[in-house]
Amino acid sequence: MSITHHTEVEESRPESPEGLWSRVERVLGQVALPALRISLGLVFLWFGALKATGDSPVADIVHATLPWLDESVLMPVLGWFEIVLGVALLIGKPRRLALVVAAAHLAGTFLVFIQAPTLVMTDGNPLLLTTTGEFVLKNIVLIAAALVLLGLTDRRGKAA
Repeated sequence: MSITHHTEVEESRPESPEGLWSRVERVLGQVALPALRISLGLVFLWFGALKATGDSPVADIVHATLPWLDESVLMPVLGWFEIVLGVALLIGKPRRLALVVAAAHLAGTFLVFIQAPTLVMTDGNPLLLTTTGEFVLKNIVLIAAALVLLGLTDRRGKAA
């Protein structure tokens, strides 16, 4: 007596939009925070490398913001600082410290509004930003990203 196994081929039904969104949300929930931290780290690494090599397009802005410091020393030091910060963000250690330092450093970029307002505003009007003003203002988004990551990082430096 032989036993025959019969395998039925089920008709494949397309996944419902709700099921698809659930899967997308699950994947995004796993990758979004690391992607945010890594992208922040890459920005610091890239911009720092430009400063360290003397190729930064923002050297004039930095010098106008901190005119009492020697630009030939400031730019490479600032560049290497940003490189180290970028690497710390990329590897995620020390995560909390790196995120606090990143937010503070980015907040410091707003000094240009006080030190060199003509670079960032047209006719002194804070609503009429120059290209440089817009460039600096976007740092508020990077600060918010650092704060989100910091808020979701526990005392051991692990993402929540």
